[in-house]
Amino acid sequence: MNRPATDRRPHPGAGAPPGGEGGALAGIALRFTAWAERWFPDAFIFVAIAVVVVAAGALANGASPGAVTAAFGDGFWTLIPFTMQMAFVTIGGYVVATSPPMQRLIDRFALIPKTSRGAVGFVGAVSMLFSLLSWGLSLIFGGLLVRAIARRTDLRVDYRAAGAAAYLGLGATWALGLSSSAAQLQANPASLPPALLPITGVIPFTETIFLWQSMVVAAVLIVISTVICIWSAPTGASAVTAEDLGVDVSEREDDLPPPRQPGEWLEHSPLLTVLVVALAVGWTIQEFTRQSAIVAISNLNTYNLMFLMAGLLLHWKPKRFLMAVYKSVPATTGVLIQFPFYAAISYILTHAANPAGETLSHLVSEAFVAVSTHDSFPVVMGAYSAVLGFFIPSGGGKWLLKAPYVMQAANELKVHLGWTVQIYNAAEALPNLINPFWMLPLLGILGLKARDIVGFTFLQLVAHLPVVLFLLWFLAGTLAYVAPVMPG
Repeated sequence: MNRPATDRRPHPGAGAPPGGEGGALAGIALRFTAWAERWFPDAFIFVAIAVVVVAAGALANGASPGAVTAAFGDGFWTLIPFTMQMAFVTIGGYVVATSPPMQRLIDRFALIPKTSRGAVGFVGAVSMLFSLLSWGLSLIFGGLLVRAIARRTDLRVDYRAAGAAAYLGLGATWALGLSSSAAQLQANPASLPPALLPITGVIPFTETIFLWQSMVVAAVLIVISTVICIWSAPTGASAVTAEDLGVDVSEREDDLPPPRQPGEWLEHSPLLTVLVVALAVGWTIQEFTRQSAIVAISNLNTYNLMFLMAGLLLHWKPKRFLMAVYKSVPATTGVLIQFPFYAAISYILTHAANPAGETLSHLVSEAFVAVSTHDSFPVVMGAYSAVLGFFIPSGGGKWLLKAPYVMQAANELKVHLGWTVQIYNAAEALPNLINPFWMLPLLGILGLKARDIVGFTFLQLVAHLPVVLFLLWFLAGTLAYVAPVMPG
């Protein structure tokens, strides 16, 4: 993969906003990003701050120091299965996207657009559609697609605008798809924190991402985002290409060298690949025949196994598959270290009670009820989720922090619980559009920096925010409240 360029050739438009009518907004976004890159610490710092703030809140609520520290330690490791499942969402998406057949598919996709602006819109649409399957697949596939398009000599495509379009899966639709952390968590009782299950019950995909209301939100965002991609992309002399930025897009993955030692033979043979994948296929067929497809795919273990086995099959040789896994692991660092702290926060919220038996979760849910009504709750929660996302960029981690009190508030206000999850999902993606945290894997592929693409993604944020909040409020009125459903 190409690394960020250190020696870029100057270009007349290289430091300019996207141009056209969006120039002023893009300028604001560029200034915000420059400030964020200088002053925002690593996301782990915000997690640590959240632990301290929640612990202090529990103490202020009357919980004893012993109760708070016990809740911290008791809760810390309660989400290990879910933590590993989220890490494998990343790994599975990466190994599928970087396989040789997918590379060939990317090369074919790169030939489809006929104009430079059409190429940017095409990247955005592909990124968002793929994100409904897997956000990891969307991010890597989108970045490789941009590089393939940039290798075309018949189009002058703005590399920055195309890179921003490749990020739209993470900034618009990922949480409305199958890899949604919140929806997956709520559909899997074994992954839920024990204290959260009585509040939310089990919420199947049919009540979250497969609601027709959720599909409407996803469709509207895909259309609006694609139009903005096309409208905002510089063309002609205003376009800044990869060559203008000094980014070499000619680099490709080389084939594996032949085995040098007898012990390496099986690493380069597809024999074990075929046998292992055959076992996985047999198990998957059983899973999908003994229950509905929606129930089967909502199991995170099934979802991750399918992606891993697809990656193994597509890479064909175990050695190539292992190399792809190795390259994907750094992208899981944030999940592995942060999720135990989110689990501890959730436990403090729901277990560290004062002498009257009231927890901090109960107190915060009462505050939500006090400032909301049944009708205003979608907007209040959506805005709150978007703001919190600037500081806590992990969708799954943030849901673990918020779910105990927002779902309790939803119960008290009689708001559809599945739609409450989707309110969170649609709104929490918004800050991703200008938060550099999840941009890093894509930027590494493209050889760009956050400030190169955030002017374009900020335009998307300005358009998405009012549309998302309106849809969340309007569509909430089409759903009736149902009490939490316990497993079994």
